[in-house]
Amino acid sequence: RKGRSGLSVLRGGGLVLMCSAANAAICFSLLAIMSKVGSVAARFKSIDYEIRGRVQGVCFRMYTEDQARKLGVVGWVRNTRSGTVEGQVQGKEELVNSMKNWLSKVGSPSSRIDQ
Repeated sequence: RKGRSGLSVLRGGGLVLMCSAANAAICFSLLAIMSKVGSVAARFKSIDYEIRGRVQGVCFRMYTEDQARKLGVVGWVRNTRSGTVEGQVQGKEELVNSMKNWLSKVGSPSSRIDQ
């Protein structure tokens, strides 16, 4: 839509670009790319976690890394001085939710997850 200033206003995917007639084609392509990036980013999730219970000395970190690889999520995991395991998981929302479920209910075979 043309505004009073001679700029075209392009809308899509919750984004608005103001472009001159000379570069409207470039702006339209940029809007299409930005819309796709925005919709992809909306499906990604990042969580921080801390697991309490019997989680150190039972290969919890190793099993956590293996499970993350199987699911296709990324992040980090480490033991804390207070005897817990903490970390971060990032990836597609449904995969992060699966990893969160595994962390809170399954863990390593010898672990006991209290919280």
